[in-house]
Amino acid sequence: MRILLVEDDPRIARFVSQALREQTYAVDATADGDDALFKASVNDYDAVILDVMIEGRDGFEVCRELRAAGSVVPVIMLTARDAVPDRIAGLDSGADDYLTKPFEVAELLARLRALLRRGRAVRPALVAVADLRIDTRAHAVTRAGRRVELTAKEYALLEYLARECGRVLTRAEIAEHVWDENFDPLSNLIDVNINRLRRKVDDGFAVPLIHTRRGEGYMLAAPEDLRGDEEGAGGGRV
Repeated sequence: MRILLVEDDPRIARFVSQALREQTYAVDATADGDDALFKASVNDYDAVILDVMIEGRDGFEVCRELRAAGSVVPVIMLTARDAVPDRIAGLDSGADDYLTKPFEVAELLARLRALLRRGRAVRPALVAVADLRIDTRAHAVTRAGRRVELTAKEYALLEYLARECGRVLTRAEIAEHVWDENFDPLSNLIDVNINRLRRKVDDGFAVPLIHTRRGEGYMLAAPEDLRGDEEGAGGGRV
């Protein structure tokens, strides 16, 4: 999942960005309201963490413009202004949650998880594909009861594939949701991580779950969910 962090305090921005990345989120960060609106207009974010007191347009104005443009992305507003009128102003501007500074990062992460669960669609805590089980709260993966050890990026990629189970995902879609704005579209990082996932998830099992649609992209699917020509749907590896 990809998060936009809008925070003009460099220390807080570094600390929150690091905590988010440790939880497998891809993070784009900015300190400027105008830049935040631009990023939100060209990228598909899963959530926005938005400070009120930022350069350019303030957080209230950024949130109002996001909603006026039709964006339904979940927004958590951060501010040192904890008076009731300020909290009301934040929620009335379109924010989904409001957290005052100073705050515990663990609470921010918990609120983010709660928003994402009830965001665009209900997101179950346990995702199952055939004998593959993904616990999205614990970031734990098993196949046929056997623990699968993954890096943070491998886990983020697998969870995204599982959330979109049965649908072919293009490299552009994968990059949009699993990597941040520094991703080089000419790199082979997606292919490398797919191959690593295959070794960890599929090797040793008679039935592969990670499939390649040549010229289109990748998908995670159980055998009964596959449609069309088997080779075209994912018989080959890259």
